[in-house]
Amino acid sequence: MKIKMLFTVLALSAIVFTSCEDNKKKEQEEKAKMEQMEAEREAEMKAEKEKMEMESNSIAAKAMETDTLSTLVSALQTAEMAELFTVSEGPYTVFAPNNAAFEKVDKATLDNLMKQENQSKLGDVLKYHVVEDEITSQELVKMIQDNDGEYTISTLGGGELKASLEGEKVILTDEAGNKATVVQADVDASNGVVHIIDAVVMKKA
Repeated sequence: MKIKMLFTVLALSAIVFTSCEDNKKKEQEEKAKMEQMEAEREAEMKAEKEKMEMESNSIAAKAMETDTLSTLVSALQTAEMAELFTVSEGPYTVFAPNNAAFEKVDKATLDNLMKQENQSKLGDVLKYHVVEDEITSQELVKMIQDNDGEYTISTLGGGELKASLEGEKVILTDEAGNKATVVQADVDASNGVVHIIDAVVMKKA
């Protein structure tokens, strides 16, 4: 009888011990799951914060903050390119024509380009002002000097711009032979750099 009682006590002890172990294991698994969910949530929040910081300092955001680039901003929005320079990491170099530069363009030509049906043509013009790389003014000057006073820049639109120096000023010559001067260099953005120019450059017709 005593032996039977002993077996019963041992069996109950084993069940209780197993039950405790199972509970402990479940608690540990639950804790690990909660920690993983918390880590994932923190990672998502950090990524969202970084995305918001990047977008608030993007090329598009910098352009929107600059009064003299309001026409360019309108053009980017019409061509549906504003988002590209907001969310894309790039890096890009944008030779940004100021409002005075757009005023030099024939009004009929500009009005025509800004029409919704000419979105792709406007996009081509704007892409001609963009380089898929980050080039600071210091780097550009060095490239010009290292290439006998003229450096050829390949643009996002598939065209070419010739960069040269007149004194300390960087001059861009487009495929049609028109010239633009960099009037403000190195506007730093999270996804590249902006150099403000005083003329709209055009690809060869």
